[in-house]
Amino acid sequence: MQQWVAEIAYETTSGPKKVTETFYLPSVDDVRVAITKKGGFVLAIRPHERSPLERLLARSTWWQVQLLRGIQFRSTSTSPGVALWKIIQAETNPRRQNILAPAREALARGLGVIDALKALNTFDHGTLAILAGSERANRLVEGIPHAIHSITQKKKNAAAIMGTMGWLAFDVFSIVTSLWAGKDMVLGWFRDNPPTGSLEEIEKFERVVGNLELTWDVLIWSSVASGAFMAWCVFSYWINRGKKDWPTARIVRKVPLIGGYLRDLAFADSMSAAARMLRGLVPINDTLEQSAEASSAPDVTMYWENSLYDLGRGVSLGAALDRPPLTRSERLEVAGLSDLGQVATVMESIAEMRSQASRTKHKMIVWIAFLLTGVFLAIAFGSAIYALTVMNMSMDSMMGGLMQGAM
Repeated sequence: MQQWVAEIAYETTSGPKKVTETFYLPSVDDVRVAITKKGGFVLAIRPHERSPLERLLARSTWWQVQLLRGIQFRSTSTSPGVALWKIIQAETNPRRQNILAPAREALARGLGVIDALKALNTFDHGTLAILAGSERANRLVEGIPHAIHSITQKKKNAAAIMGTMGWLAFDVFSIVTSLWAGKDMVLGWFRDNPPTGSLEEIEKFERVVGNLELTWDVLIWSSVASGAFMAWCVFSYWINRGKKDWPTARIVRKVPLIGGYLRDLAFADSMSAAARMLRGLVPINDTLEQSAEASSAPDVTMYWENSLYDLGRGVSLGAALDRPPLTRSERLEVAGLSDLGQVATVMESIAEMRSQASRTKHKMIVWIAFLLTGVFLAIAFGSAIYALTVMNMSMDSMMGGLMQGAM
């Protein structure tokens, strides 16, 4: 399903009239059929597009929370679908009207509130899974606070990741600019102060300076490549938000520690969503299906899909859930399940353990980044000091010469 914007001509008593209308339908052909049934003539059809500012607003945590709170507040006296329709009808801001247009078209066609929220292409898979599970249990209003909690928690996780990425980016930028600015100065000083001894000493001098230049070139360009890769990852994750998989995500998941960190976050989100759905008396089959849709990590999605498949074959619930990539301790908890009432408690326990594991991995990533920065600086300045030592020069003479050259 997709929203389309069509320019249509209608025959009126005063002559042809051109209007622009929106349709929420699967394909262009369906739009043409709908226009023909209304007695219009198609002039142009294009997919509905949002401006960059509208996409940024629609994907903001603030916008998502405000929309869900509005539905929750109005649902006290009416159904959630009617509540969403009232919110759309009461909106006067043109930019927000454009954002809400797909939901309006979905509701106008008789679709449910979850289909309308999916049409917005605003909420992630986990949030939609919580809302869909709550709706199936006829407790959507009760599920909205859980969805809001999930959104705010993911915002905190994203803030932690962006903080780490921002610090690394600043660190890499500082080091690269320092090396780039100091390279010509240091190497220039070495070349301006060659030894005056034998031919062997001159050859040794040229070899050491050449190795120093090569080392600094490798450090500089490796830092530039790392910075470009991080910038590309941030941009790729932003433009592909809402997708389940894409090339950059596959590359990032192959990085050992970062891949495990993202997997723990995905498991924590999907396990938490599954526990909430079971607490809301959602059938176990629907819970597993929605949990698979809640995660954007392929291995976590595969876990839920395989569990659902085995459960459909008559395997017991504990045995169906007892599979990788759960850890040994988690599998011991799951394998002993015999009562459906215990499942939500066990899933909440696994979600908490995965959240703790993700926090531990995040700290490790930060400390490893500190360590790598220290190693980088040690190589950069250690190589220069080593060159001075090999050539029997002193740091004082080098710094004095550089200061004189700078003046």
